[in-house]
This record gives sequence, C-alpha cells and structure tokens, in this order.
Amino acid sequence: PSLLQHTPVILLKEGTDTSQGIPQLISNINACQVISEAVRTTLGPRGMDKLMVDSRGKATISNDGATILKLLDVVHPAAKTLVDIARSQDAEVGDGTTSVTLLAAEFLKQLKSYVEDGLHPQTIIRAFRTATNLAVSKTKEIAVSVKKDDKQEQRKLLEKCAATALNSKLIAGQKDFFAKMVVDAVMSLDELLPLKMIGIKKVQGGALEVGEDFLDFSFALWLCFVIFPVLHPLSTFSVRCLLQACGGSIQTSVGAMTEDTLGQCELFEEVQIGGERYNLFKGCPKAKTCTIILRGGAEQFTEETERSLHDAIMIVRRAIKNDSIVAGGGAIEMELSKYLRDYSRTIPGKQQLLIGAYAKALEIIPRQLCDNAGFDATNILNKLRAKHAQGGTWYGVDINNEDITDNFVACVWEPSIVRINALTAASEAACLILSVDETIKNPRGSVDGPPGGGRGRGRAHAH
Repeated sequence: PSLLQHTPVILLKEGTDTSQGIPQLISNINACQVISEAVRTTLGPRGMDKLMVDSRGKATISNDGATILKLLDVVHPAAKTLVDIARSQDAEVGDGTTSVTLLAAEFLKQLKSYVEDGLHPQTIIRAFRTATNLAVSKTKEIAVSVKKDDKQEQRKLLEKCAATALNSKLIAGQKDFFAKMVVDAVMSLDELLPLKMIGIKKVQGGALEVGEDFLDFSFALWLCFVIFPVLHPLSTFSVRCLLQACGGSIQTSVGAMTEDTLGQCELFEEVQIGGERYNLFKGCPKAKTCTIILRGGAEQFTEETERSLHDAIMIVRRAIKNDSIVAGGGAIEMELSKYLRDYSRTIPGKQQLLIGAYAKALEIIPRQLCDNAGFDATNILNKLRAKHAQGGTWYGVDINNEDITDNFVACVWEPSIVRINALTAASEAACLILSVDETIKNPRGSVDGPPGGGRGRGRAHAH
C-alpha cells in the first residue's frame, strides 16, 4: 500500500468543528423546533406575553414574534434562519411573524421522519416548492376582493383588518378604538403611504379619558405634525415633516425672508401633555402626515402599544395596496390543508406523501390557537376538517365560544398578502435548512486571527 493512504490530509485548522450527513440535518431541525417553542404560546388572541431582560437589565414585555426572536440573541446558525424570516415578515407585511416561524418549524417537524429514513432532501424540496405554488394559487383564487371605489366599504374592510391584527396584542380590549385611529392615520397619508410620516410619541403618566371604554391610558391623534418645544433643537426629520405639512422653506437667517419662504397653518398652539410641552400645527394646507400620542403608566406598556400599532398600521397599508382579503383564525390554513390533501391523493410516488406532510403541517395554526386558548384542539380540528370537507371554506376557530365558526362572517379578516408571504417565507426557510448537509465552524477566537501553529504546521521562530 502506498504511503499516502496512511497520511491524513489536513485541510482545516485544529479545533474546527465539522458535522455532516443525516445527523447534522436532524440537529438543525431540532434547533428550529426549540426556536418555535419560544414563540409558540404567543399566537392568537389568547396568546401569552414574554418578559425578556437584556444584558443591561432592560425589561421588554411583548408577544410579537419578531421582537421576541430579535431579543433572544440566537447563536445556532440554522435556527437563525427562522429569526431572519420572522424579521422579513415583519418588514414586508408587519404581522404574521409568529405564524411564519411556527409554519417553518412544523414543516421541518413533519419532514423529520422522511429525512431519518434516508429520503433525499432534493426530492423533499421539489415537493415543497410544488405544494407552496399550489397553496399560493389557491389563496389568490379564493381571496375576496373589496371594491376600492366604495370608500365606505373600503374603510370598513381596513378597520376589520386592523382589528384582527390588534386582536392578539396587549391592547386587544380597545381594538375597535385603535382600529379607527390607525385607519385615520394611514388615510391621512399621500398615495405612496410612507410609514415614516406617521409619528408616534410616548408620554408617561396621566390618563386623559378618550372614548368610553378606556381604562388607564389615553391617546390623542392630530392630523398635523407635533414638534418638540422650540427651545430644543429640532430634528431634520421633524423640520422636513413640518415643511411638507405647512409649505415654506428652510432659512438660515431672518434677513432674506419673503412671503414665498413662509409656511402657513390655521392654528398654532403649545399644549402641555404629561410632563412634555408640544407645539401643535393644526389646519395645515398640505398636511399628509400625522402623529399619534400614546399615554400610559409603565414604559414597557407604552412600548408594546407602539409595537402593536406599528403592526396594525403596516397591515392597513398592505390592505390598501392589495385589496383582497381572507379569513383568519386558522380558516385559510384549514382550507389549504384540505385542498393539498385532496390533490396529494391524485399523484403517485413520494410526492404524494410529502405534499400530504405539507398539508398536515398547515394545521399547526388552528391547533396552536386552540392550545393557547385552553381548548380541546383534537376535537375542534376534527370539526373543522369535517366542515371544510362539506364546503365551509371560511370556517375557523371560534375563540370566544370554544367552537368553530365562519370567520368571514365574524369579520376576522386579514390581507391575503400576509398569508401568501408567510407560506412562501416558511417554505423557503424549510427548504434552505434541508439543503444544508454540512456545517463547518471555525474554532472560537481564531476566526479573524492569522493562521496559528495548527496541526501539521511548524511554529514560526523568532529571529
């Protein structure tokens, strides 16, 4: 035998961790399960909140999937993929961040047994891409469009979508009040609906009674822009918003002032709100901006309220741009699950099993909604399967009565783009994790350093 057969070839630095093959894939799938466990209980109107404390001792209370995953500081490379899709869902559509994480983790969980049995990942990926395309086409086909010409009808739709987004938040008890406020805010913007033109200011303490069903916090909405006291230097953003609302232009001195450099508004007043003084510009001729002022007790509470309103604002913007809606509460997932299960029975081979697994994974959303509300999930899912088989397209979980109901009639609506985006992102993440068959980890502490005296290298001598 040649000498080369006995000499190990060393390519990687000493201490480099490599793992590959099926055990590596199973390990990645398990890591994703752990991530989904962290946000699983926050889904839906009866979801629980998480209290997270960072290294500096700052506490955050939230049930927003993207916020929780961002604060978790995940180090596992495969599990980070789920954090990324939650963030992308948050940036793209604003809501459905917990759903997208749960779906991706459930897809992987359903596939785990096939991977262990040695089914090639590319076969699985091909089947999942087919299933996702079918699911997206079906969603577009059954989504209900709302006519934009009827302003009254459109406003009703937007308020229902905002209320559905707020249903699972800390301020769910006041969702109708906030839904109207959010729609007013978004409607005050121009056609491009720039998110940054809605300012949210937080003022601690006090409780102005706004609306009858209000508890211990209050809100004011002005369709103009609020600016901090003139004594403080104004931010460039505030000045830009003021210019857009009142007209005029920025002057560096008072010497060159003419009429066309001045802006105008009907009323300018200074108002004390809590411990802060605000300058209000009302009746601005070009006002395409607005500010929401939040008041409340604990800082964590107002911060979570701001996050909740951000989600609702994003949803309303999406609903204006994409005017088709689907029913929430697990209804759309159950309908897609039924459709894919029926489709899988018409095709031969491994694809049948894999598309069936995809269909089963979609049931995680209604199942988790039931679990979080303390319902018997098996019983309700059986009822839902039976109802969808009989043609009850929009039947989903009825959180209030521990039963099933037509969620379209119950006005649990959300833009179809939210579900389409969640399905696509979750499927892509699952396929990405399945396509990784080896992880190579540099030894800690020497990632950026010069090559040291590892195995097979001589030490450098000092001259």
